[in-house]
Amino acid sequence: MEDYQIVDLYWARSESAIEQTKTKYGRTLTGISFSLVSSREDAEECVNDTYLAAWNSMPTERPTYLGAFLAKIVRRLSVSRYRLAHAEKRGGAEGPVAELTDCIPSSMDVEKQFENGMLTAALNRFIEGLDKEKRYMFLRRYFYSDSVSDIAASLGAGEGRVKTTLHRIRLSLHDFLEKEGLI
Repeated sequence: MEDYQIVDLYWARSESAIEQTKTKYGRTLTGISFSLVSSREDAEECVNDTYLAAWNSMPTERPTYLGAFLAKIVRRLSVSRYRLAHAEKRGGAEGPVAELTDCIPSSMDVEKQFENGMLTAALNRFIEGLDKEKRYMFLRRYFYSDSVSDIAASLGAGEGRVKTTLHRIRLSLHDFLEKEGLI
Protein backbone atom coordinates (compact mmCIF):
# COMPACT_ATOMS: atom_id res chain seq x y z
CA MET A 1 0.00 0.00 0.00
CA GLU A 2 1.31 3.45 -0.85
CA ASP A 3 1.95 6.10 1.81
CA TYR A 4 -0.84 8.37 0.60
CA GLN A 5 -3.31 5.49 0.89
CA ILE A 6 -2.22 4.77 4.47
CA VAL A 7 -2.49 8.47 5.34
CA ASP A 8 -6.01 8.48 3.86
CA LEU A 9 -6.87 5.61 6.22
CA TYR A 10 -5.61 7.65 9.20
CA TRP A 11 -7.70 10.61 8.10
CA ALA A 12 -10.73 8.35 7.68
CA ARG A 13 -10.00 7.08 11.23
CA SER A 14 -9.88 3.51 9.95
CA GLU A 15 -8.23 1.05 12.31
CA SER A 16 -6.66 -0.66 9.31
CA ALA A 17 -4.30 2.35 9.10
CA ILE A 18 -2.37 0.94 12.06
CA GLU A 19 -2.21 -2.55 10.53
CA GLN A 20 -1.03 -1.18 7.18
CA THR A 21 1.57 0.95 8.98
CA LYS A 22 2.83 -2.09 10.90
CA THR A 23 3.05 -4.11 7.71
CA LYS A 24 4.98 -1.47 5.79
CA TYR A 25 7.12 0.18 8.49
CA GLY A 26 7.04 -2.06 11.56
CA ARG A 27 10.48 -3.63 11.08
CA THR A 28 12.14 -0.32 10.21
CA LEU A 29 10.66 1.46 13.21
CA THR A 30 11.62 -1.39 15.53
CA GLY A 31 15.17 -1.29 14.17
CA ILE A 32 15.48 2.44 14.77
CA SER A 33 14.12 2.14 18.28
CA PHE A 34 16.16 -0.94 19.20
CA SER A 35 19.39 0.73 18.08
CA LEU A 36 18.68 3.47 20.62
CA VAL A 37 17.19 1.63 23.59
CA SER A 38 18.92 -1.77 23.19
CA SER A 39 15.93 -3.59 24.62
CA ARG A 40 13.42 -5.48 22.50
CA GLU A 41 10.58 -4.78 24.96
CA ASP A 42 11.34 -1.05 25.15
CA ALA A 43 11.65 -0.88 21.36
CA GLU A 44 8.28 -2.56 20.88
CA GLU A 45 6.69 -0.18 23.37
CA CYS A 46 8.19 2.85 21.58
CA VAL A 47 6.91 1.55 18.24
CA ASN A 48 3.42 1.03 19.66
CA ASP A 49 3.54 4.55 21.11
CA THR A 50 4.54 5.75 17.64
CA TYR A 51 1.39 4.23 16.13
CA LEU A 52 -0.69 5.93 18.81
CA ALA A 53 1.08 9.27 18.24
CA ALA A 54 0.51 8.98 14.49
CA TRP A 55 -3.16 8.21 15.10
CA ASN A 56 -3.59 11.16 17.47
CA SER A 57 -1.50 13.74 15.69
CA MET A 58 -1.62 13.19 11.96
CA PRO A 59 -0.69 16.69 10.80
CA THR A 60 -2.99 19.04 8.99
CA GLU A 61 -0.69 18.71 6.00
CA ARG A 62 -0.59 15.08 5.07
CA PRO A 63 2.98 13.77 5.16
CA THR A 64 4.33 12.88 1.73
CA TYR A 65 6.86 10.53 3.27
CA LEU A 66 5.03 8.62 5.97
CA GLY A 67 8.17 6.61 6.78
CA ALA A 68 10.15 9.75 7.62
CA PHE A 69 7.25 11.11 9.69
CA LEU A 70 7.05 7.88 11.68
CA ALA A 71 10.85 7.60 12.01
CA LYS A 72 10.97 11.04 13.59
CA ILE A 73 8.31 10.09 16.12
CA VAL A 74 9.87 6.73 17.05
CA ARG A 75 13.30 8.31 17.36
CA ARG A 76 12.01 11.04 19.68
CA LEU A 77 10.20 8.48 21.84
CA SER A 78 13.22 6.16 21.90
CA VAL A 79 15.64 8.93 22.86
CA SER A 80 13.32 9.88 25.72
CA ARG A 81 13.18 6.25 26.82
CA TYR A 82 16.99 5.98 26.56
CA ARG A 83 17.51 9.13 28.64
CA LEU A 84 15.09 7.89 31.27
CA ALA A 85 16.82 4.51 31.51
CA HIS A 86 20.34 5.95 31.52
CA ALA A 87 20.00 9.05 33.64
CA GLU A 88 23.02 10.03 35.75
CA LYS A 89 21.39 8.78 38.92
CA ARG A 90 21.11 5.35 37.30
CA GLY A 91 24.79 5.19 36.42
CA GLY A 92 24.73 6.88 33.02
CA ALA A 93 25.76 5.33 29.73
CA GLU A 94 27.41 6.28 26.49
CA GLY A 95 25.80 6.05 23.08
CA PRO A 96 25.63 7.84 19.75
CA VAL A 97 23.55 10.69 21.14
CA ALA A 98 26.03 11.15 24.01
CA GLU A 99 28.81 11.69 21.44
CA LEU A 100 27.15 14.94 20.40
CA THR A 101 27.63 16.41 23.87
CA ASP A 102 31.21 17.12 22.75
CA CYS A 103 29.95 19.69 20.26
CA ILE A 104 26.82 20.95 22.06
CA PRO A 105 27.73 22.02 25.60
CA SER A 106 25.37 21.10 28.40
CA SER A 107 25.15 24.76 29.40
CA MET A 108 23.27 25.45 26.17
CA ASP A 109 19.53 25.64 26.63
CA VAL A 110 18.81 23.10 23.89
CA GLU A 111 15.10 22.89 24.69
CA LYS A 112 14.66 26.66 24.28
CA GLN A 113 16.69 26.70 21.06
CA PHE A 114 14.57 23.87 19.62
CA GLU A 115 11.37 25.68 20.60
CA ASN A 116 12.56 28.78 18.80
CA GLY A 117 13.53 26.65 15.79
CA MET A 118 16.98 28.22 15.71
CA LEU A 119 18.91 25.03 16.48
CA THR A 120 16.81 22.95 14.11
CA ALA A 121 17.36 25.40 11.26
CA ALA A 122 21.10 25.58 11.99
CA LEU A 123 21.42 21.78 12.11
CA ASN A 124 19.55 21.50 8.81
CA ARG A 125 21.92 24.02 7.19
CA PHE A 126 24.94 22.20 8.60
CA ILE A 127 23.76 18.79 7.36
CA GLU A 128 22.88 20.20 3.92
CA GLY A 129 26.43 21.56 3.69
CA LEU A 130 28.01 18.13 4.18
CA ASP A 131 29.02 16.05 1.19
CA LYS A 132 26.90 12.98 0.46
CA GLU A 133 29.11 10.46 2.30
CA LYS A 134 29.55 12.60 5.42
CA ARG A 135 25.81 13.35 5.52
CA TYR A 136 25.11 9.63 5.26
CA MET A 137 27.52 8.86 8.12
CA PHE A 138 26.13 11.65 10.32
CA LEU A 139 22.49 10.71 9.85
CA ARG A 140 23.08 6.97 10.17
CA ARG A 141 25.00 7.48 13.42
CA TYR A 142 23.09 10.29 15.12
CA PHE A 143 19.57 9.93 13.76
CA TYR A 144 19.28 6.17 13.26
CA SER A 145 21.92 5.30 15.91
CA ASP A 146 23.67 2.77 13.70
CA SER A 147 26.92 1.32 14.99
CA VAL A 148 30.21 2.45 13.50
CA SER A 149 30.79 -1.08 12.21
CA ASP A 150 27.41 -1.11 10.41
CA ILE A 151 28.12 2.26 8.81
CA ALA A 152 31.60 1.11 7.75
CA ALA A 153 30.21 -2.10 6.27
CA SER A 154 27.51 -0.25 4.31
CA LEU A 155 30.14 2.08 2.84
CA GLY A 156 32.79 -0.58 2.30
CA ALA A 157 35.15 1.46 4.49
CA GLY A 158 37.21 0.79 7.58
CA GLU A 159 35.82 1.50 11.04
CA GLY A 160 38.78 3.77 11.79
CA ARG A 161 37.95 5.95 8.81
CA VAL A 162 34.30 6.22 9.88
CA LYS A 163 35.26 7.07 13.50
CA THR A 164 37.71 9.73 12.33
CA THR A 165 35.23 11.24 9.90
CA LEU A 166 32.49 11.37 12.54
CA HIS A 167 34.89 13.01 14.99
CA ARG A 168 35.80 15.66 12.42
CA ILE A 169 32.13 16.24 11.62
CA ARG A 170 31.41 16.80 15.33
CA LEU A 171 34.28 19.32 15.51
CA SER A 172 32.91 21.08 12.42
CA LEU A 173 29.43 21.11 13.95
CA HIS A 174 30.78 22.72 17.11
CA ASP A 175 32.56 25.42 15.05
CA PHE A 176 29.44 25.92 12.94
CA LEU A 177 27.21 26.37 16.00
CA GLU A 178 29.71 28.85 17.49
CA LYS A 179 29.67 30.90 14.26
CA GLU A 180 25.88 30.83 14.28
CA GLY A 181 25.96 32.23 17.82
CA LEU A 182 24.11 29.27 19.30
CA ILE A 183 26.86 28.25 21.73
